[in-house]
Amino acid sequence: MYYNDEKERREAYQAGQRALMSLEEARNALNSARGWGIYDMLGGGFISTLIKHSKMDKAAECIDRAKSELVAFGRELDDVHGYENIDLSTGDFWGFADWFFDGILSDWVVQGRINDARAQVEKAIIRVKGILGRLE
Repeated sequence: MYYNDEKERREAYQAGQRALMSLEEARNALNSARGWGIYDMLGGGFISTLIKHSKMDKAAECIDRAKSELVAFGRELDDVHGYENIDLSTGDFWGFADWFFDGILSDWVVQGRINDARAQVEKAIIRVKGILGRLE
């Protein structure tokens, strides 16, 4: 079978772009949840709590999609010479996702978890952008 490096790079780049878009969507959802969390801590009441949790649910959906896109990006990178074995496994970036929504005790704990998730998403965005820059 004929190996086409340019084709493989293009496919990897496109997969990376999809992963980056999902990560950025996750970041936006987390930013929104964070804003509502701050409002809630300042006495926003029942409605702000509902909105905050709705935003957190959206963030969780975005994070799940980003995890899938990162796995697909990693598979595409395996096809590009020089990029084999780059670890984009979900455990590398997303260990926080397992506990992100577990046992929520207070607004402060929730806010801390949102902030931790935002930091992890930012790290993933930086890493994906670096790889994409090298693929160009």
